[in-house]
Amino acid sequence: YGLDNANDRYIAVYDLGGGTFDISILQLSEGVFEVLATGGDAALGGDDFDRAIVGWALAQAGIDSATLSASAQRELLIAARAAKQTLSEQDSARLRVSAEHVKWQGELSRAEFNKIVAPLVEQTLSACRRCLGDAGLKTIDIADVVLVGGSTRVPLVREKVQVLFGKAPHVGVDPDKVVALGAALQADRLVGNKQDKELLLLDVLPLSLGIETMGGLVEKIIHRNTAIPCTRAQEFTTYKDGQTALLLHVLQGERERIKDCRSLARFELRGIPPMVAGAARIQVSFAVDANGMLSVSAQEESTGVESTITVQPSYGLNESQITEMLRASYENAADDRDQRALIEQRVEAEALLAAVGAALNQDGDLLADEERKVVDAAIVQLRACVNGNSTAEISDAVARLGHSTEAFAARRMNKSIARALQGKRVDDLAAEAASDTAS
Repeated sequence: YGLDNANDRYIAVYDLGGGTFDISILQLSEGVFEVLATGGDAALGGDDFDRAIVGWALAQAGIDSATLSASAQRELLIAARAAKQTLSEQDSARLRVSAEHVKWQGELSRAEFNKIVAPLVEQTLSACRRCLGDAGLKTIDIADVVLVGGSTRVPLVREKVQVLFGKAPHVGVDPDKVVALGAALQADRLVGNKQDKELLLLDVLPLSLGIETMGGLVEKIIHRNTAIPCTRAQEFTTYKDGQTALLLHVLQGERERIKDCRSLARFELRGIPPMVAGAARIQVSFAVDANGMLSVSAQEESTGVESTITVQPSYGLNESQITEMLRASYENAADDRDQRALIEQRVEAEALLAAVGAALNQDGDLLADEERKVVDAAIVQLRACVNGNSTAEISDAVARLGHSTEAFAARRMNKSIARALQGKRVDDLAAEAASDTAS
């Protein structure tokens, strides 16, 4: 359609074929096409329109589909497809149904056909709205709509797409050939023709990429629909005192727990200096190249020790699986959010219990008997609810234990400072301070 010669704009590509539906939102900027978001349904297409017509015809004839032979079902599907194609040009089409002891023929109007397939068309429009949301756009932002796939010849499809986007879609090129023609134009450029104008297409990640964190949660590093190539990094730390190794579990998907995501790889970072929990600084970097290859590295910052792994996230993953993973994430979003909050609160509670327990073992003598009873009671209360299902109850118990140990923490701090200053004179401290300031 020559849209690469147009001004900067947003373009929607609505692709409804025989078995699948895809929607892509592109941004054209200075000759670069960037895919902002993709979506669709790998189990929705023109074949579903045919089956809907078959269902209507059998209902009209009063025939149970189970009584039809395989050959009769095939013949009826062929007739339904022919009727669908006829209705793209005419206002009505005739249908015949033949089964043992029963023969029926009737007329299917375009108006009746529209009623039959309207729910299927609406499913594609819902996917379009989600895709626009993923791209951070509204329908008014779309300058051009391109129709792809033979099923976009259905008048109701074109009508509903025009209503959704508020503008007539491009229909001047045969929708069965438009992709091939576009590929031919791109090939023409790639072999060296039309060098005065280059065209670049930037793809996006179909699913988020991340790593496993405490509690079996997934921390997303690169989110779905991020343009590739891309690089993202995030800092992590250790969970236990003296921890010298870290196992990294790389995952793909939109859900919050590892059990609901796709495992890609595991690798280990060794050589972390022994420190108290939370002191180590480990930089985890994800890099995806233009071919979709993922490289993950983990580096401990104080020593520079590093470990890396490379995987192909799309290996063994088909369009149907992607669609199913996205559908599950939409349907379970609220429950996933609640479960993540609960697990994060449990992890915080376990860490606090471990820290307080270690502190009491080391400096429990800093507490008076009555103070110790209050702290012990708070510990018992937190342990009693930490494995429960009430996020609020665990949060309250964490706050209560934290409050009951505030004075204890202050005394431990004072003890550490006194130990550090023991045997030093004021003049020595002043000299050290002056040296630090000068440096």
